[in-house]
Amino acid sequence: MFDKSTWIRLPRNVVVGHDVLSQTVEVVDDIHLTGRPLIVTSPTPRDVAAAPIVAQYEERGIDPEVVTVEKASFETVEEVAEAAGNDDIGYVVGVGGGKPIDIAKMASDHCDKGFVSVPTAASHDGIVSGRSSIPEGDTRHSVAADPPLAVVADTGVLANAPWDLTTAGCADIISNYTAVMDWRLANRLQDVEYSEYAAALSEMTAEILVDNASMVRPGLEESAWVVTKALMSSGVAMSIAGSSRPASGAEHLFSHQLDRLAPNAALHGHQVGVGSIMTAYLHGGDRGIWRDIRDALAAIDAPTTADELGIDPGVVIESLTTCHAIRDRYTILGDGMNEDAAREVARKTGVI
Repeated sequence: MFDKSTWIRLPRNVVVGHDVLSQTVEVVDDIHLTGRPLIVTSPTPRDVAAAPIVAQYEERGIDPEVVTVEKASFETVEEVAEAAGNDDIGYVVGVGGGKPIDIAKMASDHCDKGFVSVPTAASHDGIVSGRSSIPEGDTRHSVAADPPLAVVADTGVLANAPWDLTTAGCADIISNYTAVMDWRLANRLQDVEYSEYAAALSEMTAEILVDNASMVRPGLEESAWVVTKALMSSGVAMSIAGSSRPASGAEHLFSHQLDRLAPNAALHGHQVGVGSIMTAYLHGGDRGIWRDIRDALAAIDAPTTADELGIDPGVVIESLTTCHAIRDRYTILGDGMNEDAAREVARKTGVI
């Protein structure tokens, strides 16, 4: 007897393109959110994007509450959730990069109020996904939360973001290749639930960036368009799967362990990109696609070596041999690698 069912939460409106920031209030009206908005931002995005949005509301006689967050933490999430819980707040708008958007997403989920995502950097697929990543001590937690009801991604704003943030977003998407490889492996060996549709969508996003890597250049809105569409697709894939599996495998475990061993040494997306080179090699050896991944990363100016990450080779090896224990998620790393094997992979792929 067939009794399978699923519940997929996706954004109702996704608005991407030139000058769409000016349509933010219209987008909110279209999804029938009411009440006073709470705008969650951080210092730089506050001037770049939050201030123009506040002006849009003020033209309509609405006075938004604005919270500027300095750091991402569960304590900050609780503070924002307390502000969002006020009776006069109808919904939450996250404006900025990963920090304000993840905090706003979790706070709105906690208060059961609508959430609108307005990214100012194409640095991560959290702008549309049902996951938030919050640091705590020397580790980082991926927490489930409802995805945004709407996304407003202005390619002009995104194109002017720091280039390293854009390349980190690209690298994060390219790493979907190895995340899906791990997911399929876990399905075959551990009977982990698997979605062909979510996996295909996730792989397609990686292919878009690998195939168009030479076109992704600083300051171009066309580049921001390509990268943002890929990030959107990756986030949707996670919503369809009901987990981060389509976009998070051994390469993410590697990055999370680097965060513990060498905090703030490199951007998350850059770390998973380097991790993806090595884990792709583990999946296919010299016949695999690890060279395609490495070449695509190099084409968009993303790091491909420990030196370019600014991380000591010994730390890379330590992370590769210990990261399997971070969470109960089966990947190509299985129960772990020994140091000699890890060093051999890192050398053969040019990471060290």
